[in-house]
Amino acid sequence: MSKKITLLKGDIATLKVDAVVNAANNMLAGGGGVDGAIHKAGGPLIAKYCSEIRRETGGCKTGEAVLTLGGNLPSKYIIHTVGPVWKGGKFREEELLKNCYRNSLMLAKEHHMKSIAFPNISTGVYGYPKEAAAEIAIEEVSNFLKNNKSLENVIFICFDRENFDIYNKILKRVK
Repeated sequence: MSKKITLLKGDIATLKVDAVVNAANNMLAGGGGVDGAIHKAGGPLIAKYCSEIRRETGGCKTGEAVLTLGGNLPSKYIIHTVGPVWKGGKFREEELLKNCYRNSLMLAKEHHMKSIAFPNISTGVYGYPKEAAAEIAIEEVSNFLKNNKSLENVIFICFDRENFDIYNKILKRVK
């Protein structure tokens, strides 16, 4: 495992990093899972920031990423990205999920961040197969870190044991 990649089990909303990544919906409206936890912990400022983005751009397209301040979170920023809904793999889901990671990492680089934490994007209600999603996440982050020295720590944080075990197995394999 790269010294720059850390795996944790816990609540992403409690991490003190430069940015946490929010698995958002297209309207940046807050919802369930990670999105709901981040909006709740971040307080009403998160909804205000997201509302401003919706007014300016209409929201966030699947695979894209937008940046807000962290509100009441211990992290300075939130990178909101919209993962694909799994529809059997025939609707560019893999490409869109890869874009979530790439675009989030590019925002972190553009804003000179040193640390970022990712949840398990699209594996909850969006139904993306967990192992396939973890493979994509780890591959995209590893490839980014090979060519970009700006990030010092990328954290994968899993809320549940199943995702944690999947990430742990893959990370051990790609050491």
